[in-house]
Amino acid sequence: MKMAGDSVACDKQADLCRDGDNPHDNPTLPTWARLSINRCNLPAVILGSHTFQKNPTALIIDGVAELHRDFFRMLDARESADERVQLFYDYMTMCFRLEALEDAGFAPDMPKNRGKLNYLKLIRGWHFNADSVEGAVLKAWVESRFGLLPRHHRAPIRDFSSDAYNLYLEQRATGLYNTNALEAQLDLVYSYTQLELARRYPGLAHFHLYRGVNRWETHEFLGMKDGEKLVLFNNVNSFSGDAERAGEFGDRVIATDVPLAKIICCAEVLPGKLQGEGEYLVIGGVYGVKGG
Repeated sequence: MKMAGDSVACDKQADLCRDGDNPHDNPTLPTWARLSINRCNLPAVILGSHTFQKNPTALIIDGVAELHRDFFRMLDARESADERVQLFYDYMTMCFRLEALEDAGFAPDMPKNRGKLNYLKLIRGWHFNADSVEGAVLKAWVESRFGLLPRHHRAPIRDFSSDAYNLYLEQRATGLYNTNALEAQLDLVYSYTQLELARRYPGLAHFHLYRGVNRWETHEFLGMKDGEKLVLFNNVNSFSGDAERAGEFGDRVIATDVPLAKIICCAEVLPGKLQGEGEYLVIGGVYGVKGG
């Protein structure tokens, strides 16, 4: 409350009060692009917002640190990045029995045996075709863990009774059927990537990344802010650290600051295992972008 003689500025002045006066000042993640619940420490409405892009914080998937505490303790004790990544590969192989699938109950004569689909094949499949069965599984994992709904799978998803959404549901189920804890494998990929990026780039909040796009006019635009177009991206996207490389994948190149907290994995952290150097697999939401 302002008392007589006070010189406090009115909180209705335009330069002091922006959000609420104009819905495009800091648009939140629309309700039709998110779930009301997820499996991490922040709700989708926050982690998918433009505000989070500009002011990110760590995203922690429920239960991963507790379930794999011994692994993370061993990681913390390794000073060499080469030792850490080898420890990660070995732990994934051991924990999910990737080289002894019969221990997980798989048999060669099982119908629709997809036991050999693991985190590496899934990510490689995404890079080959983001609208594949592997792409549907990755989008489903982001939907489950972070609460961001897919906006595109072979076609724009604008209606949850549409053919595009039904295809996504079908391919999601097909991809996850008879696999050995595939979503839990991705939980560890993301958690390891986050720890490794924090260790390699202490204090750094963003990477400046590029994306080649086609049919730019069909993207979901939410307005403008500070000279940037506000765009609602699909819940999973590929970006590149090199503008020329990004230009190979679209007729326009856009640039944005991607929070490290939204990087699922990258070739730098998993060397020799993923296709494409300088490529990043990124969680979506609202981003301010330049170019296009």
